[in-house]
Amino acid sequence: MNERHRPWQGVVMVDMQVDFFNDAELERCREDLVTTCNRLVDAALQRGLPVIEIRTVHRRDGSTWALNMVDDGAGMTIEGTAGAAPVDGLHHAGCTGDVALVTKTRDSAFHGTDLSDLLAAHGVESFLLCGVSTESCIAATATDAYARDLSVAVVLDATASVRWDLHDHTLAGLRAQYRQPSLSADEAIVALADAPPGSAVGADRSSTAARWGGDPGAGPT
Repeated sequence: MNERHRPWQGVVMVDMQVDFFNDAELERCREDLVTTCNRLVDAALQRGLPVIEIRTVHRRDGSTWALNMVDDGAGMTIEGTAGAAPVDGLHHAGCTGDVALVTKTRDSAFHGTDLSDLLAAHGVESFLLCGVSTESCIAATATDAYARDLSVAVVLDATASVRWDLHDHTLAGLRAQYRQPSLSADEAIVALADAPPGSAVGADRSSTAARWGGDPGAGPT
């Protein structure tokens, strides 16, 4: 099996939001994850490469809720609530002007968003993936990227799961099925340096969030 290694052309950071860290294991990892995600974001921006932050944001009325939320009668990352906000200390779209923001309502960052168009507009055919949770939103986004002929590497120490066996199993599956490598942050940053310098996405992005006014806590209404 040959993993698909590339000069990685950008960073996509998924669901680094308060509500996702209500799980005890993810909360235990939170500070390390924030530090490592920030290293990736900063390295990409210094190289002039696109960084896209993905957030899950749901409507209060339940109309955007996933099936599990409907079954349980409980939503999360509800628009305008503290739970939908980025975790403390993160270099996110609201505090870093060259980070674009895309919001979603399902596990895959491609589902119902214009992430694919945003990547294409900036010539991104390969990117690093970081955030939470490995077995759900990271895996779904990586799988959808493959379906769109985009190359992805998952950053080992910038992703986490509610259970580490799920984390390891998911990464092994992505490597075996889709030849998507798992890199340490140090390896990923070196690979970013190998990519040709480009233009960060910046404030002129045509992302979903921009159409909602660019408010980091905003979402569908």
